[in-house]
Amino acid sequence: MKNLLLALGLLLSLAATAQDAKTEGVVTYVRKERWLKITNRLTFLSQEQKDRMSQTFKNWAENDKGIKMKMSFSPTESLYTYNSDEPEEGGYSWRKSDLFLYRNFAKERKIDVIEMLGKTYIVDDSLHVPVWKIGNQIKEVAGYICMSAETQDTIRNYKVTAWFAQDIPVPAGPERLNGLPGLILELDINDGDVLIEAVSVQFRPLTPADLKMPKQKGKKIDDAAYNKLIRDYIAEQMTAHQNPYWEIRY
Repeated sequence: MKNLLLALGLLLSLAATAQDAKTEGVVTYVRKERWLKITNRLTFLSQEQKDRMSQTFKNWAENDKGIKMKMSFSPTESLYTYNSDEPEEGGYSWRKSDLFLYRNFAKERKIDVIEMLGKTYIVDDSLHVPVWKIGNQIKEVAGYICMSAETQDTIRNYKVTAWFAQDIPVPAGPERLNGLPGLILELDINDGDVLIEAVSVQFRPLTPADLKMPKQKGKKIDDAAYNKLIRDYIAEQMTAHQNPYWEIRY
């Protein structure tokens, strides 16, 4: 009888562990934008423009601590946005544009509230998964062993490398990326132009407030219209020899 009770206790313990799988919580990221690298890649800018921007951003780049972002996640939903409206570490403060990226994996839907080009757009569409190529590299991010995966941004024409944790079996990720067999803890955009890295992962039950989208007025569009906006604006700015990424997210 004693052995039977021990076995029953072990089974109950294993069941509880399975139920408590780490699939729900909040991850905090730091997004760092290397504007000097980005500017130097833009072949349609003159050397004079690049030199002027280099002087403008030299001191700022040296002291940049990044921008904190957060993502609430569960196996069925996620919401990615700014961590807060408080000034970032280092003393830099500015009005943050509206950015709320919601994913519903169960219903295969998404709603993105994005402020750009002087307007707020609400991108409401089905959930599209990027074409990922999973690699064989591994590294540690925020205490988790992550695998690499790559995709191509065909609108901005650059490579994106993601690092995802299979130990957190949730298909969520920062920015507008998702669809890997594990939570994305790091994004490397265009070989270091922008780096979004998780600095902490807090597991806890989510509340409705964690996944609540703010009430927003804006122009409702779908993915195709959003991509056309980005593509057309980049083409216009290239013709005008101006940096398009002052007004749209890199």
